[in-house]
Amino acid sequence: MTFSQKLKLIWTDSSLRSKILFVLGALVVFRILANIPIPGVDATRLAALLETSTGGFLNFLNVFSGGGLTSMSIVMLGVGPYITASIIMQLMGMMSAKVKEIQTEQGEAGRAKISMYSRLLSVPLAAIQGFGLLKLLQTQGVLPGLTTADLATNLIIIVAGSVLLMWIGELISEFGIGNGVSLVIFAGIISALPGTAWNLYQNVLLDPSQIPVVIAFVCIAVVIIYAIVFITEAERPVPIQYAKSSRGGKTAGVVQSYMPLKLNQAGVIPIIFAISVLVFPQMIAGFLAVSENEAVRNGALAVSGFLANTWWYGGIYFILVVLFTYFYTAVTFEPKTVAERLQKSGAFVPGIRPGSQTEQYLGEVVTKITLFGALFLGTVAVLPIVIQGITGYQALAIGGTGILIVVSVLIDLVKKIDAQVTMREY
Repeated sequence: MTFSQKLKLIWTDSSLRSKILFVLGALVVFRILANIPIPGVDATRLAALLETSTGGFLNFLNVFSGGGLTSMSIVMLGVGPYITASIIMQLMGMMSAKVKEIQTEQGEAGRAKISMYSRLLSVPLAAIQGFGLLKLLQTQGVLPGLTTADLATNLIIIVAGSVLLMWIGELISEFGIGNGVSLVIFAGIISALPGTAWNLYQNVLLDPSQIPVVIAFVCIAVVIIYAIVFITEAERPVPIQYAKSSRGGKTAGVVQSYMPLKLNQAGVIPIIFAISVLVFPQMIAGFLAVSENEAVRNGALAVSGFLANTWWYGGIYFILVVLFTYFYTAVTFEPKTVAERLQKSGAFVPGIRPGSQTEQYLGEVVTKITLFGALFLGTVAVLPIVIQGITGYQALAIGGTGILIVVSVLIDLVKKIDAQVTMREY
């Protein structure tokens, strides 16, 4: 089926068309919410803050929140609290046998229960993150003259905004196409592209010496996009054979097939998890940096100074991406479960005994390919940060993370739409 035929099928199929239009409508609602500011914001001071070193992690938080922080909107926290809650629930599944049982043995009902716990946990997390962010912005003069009542009102507003955005993301996942949380972040990054391009253009006009930096960034972006697509589509085929079977007096011969194992099974999730972990301590340190307690203030300043160092920050970012790649792969792919399913269906890996040996073999294969995928993902994540450390051009670090998220989400979305089209074609 050609590209034009696929577009025609997407438009003529009422169910598929409704799903795509629902996604677009939900993202439009999100962008409207992202432009409704909370009361008492000094826009000039906010713009100046985002240009300082303190605004470095705020820019990362802005990417993570889907662009809601730029205008201090009611959804400035984005889906960050929900993602943090999801990380906690996944970790609890690895540490608690009861939570693990709910995740694996209760099927769809168990997953729904875990999602409900994640939603409930995201509310207090949103309150904690929101309070820290509001106090930090208040100390920086972005929210001048706020009384305690005003602060409490703004906190309630942004917590409610985070819950609303989480609900919109889940509606997209349920009634649309693709992962709703990822699409919300994707929409925020895309919406910032025109402004970013205009700022780059103005910077080049004011300082023509920046032209080589911009050209280098574009070239790196093209290489990264190609590499992401290549690695995302790369697979390690594991050969599988189905034993002879007799049905109705007829004997079927050995059927050969293969099981594709993706080089990067985690996708963009490790990037999102890593940013979530990095932003939180920076937010708390920025808030405590103005504490009246000298010990607390010095400790917060030490943490802020440590994370402000580009090389240390990049190193921690790289390690977190690698660790979360392994973590998410371990959660989503269990060699024991796969080995049991193969054995029950009468399939086996040639030269490997069914059962524990197959489990061990699959575990070794996944560990090897995940190592390569994790190192690749970590490298392309920190490469723009390294270049920023050399050139001093801060937008490169933010742009690199944005490219990773946008490309990965687009690949996932296109594949899911293509799967829907293929299903309807047959």
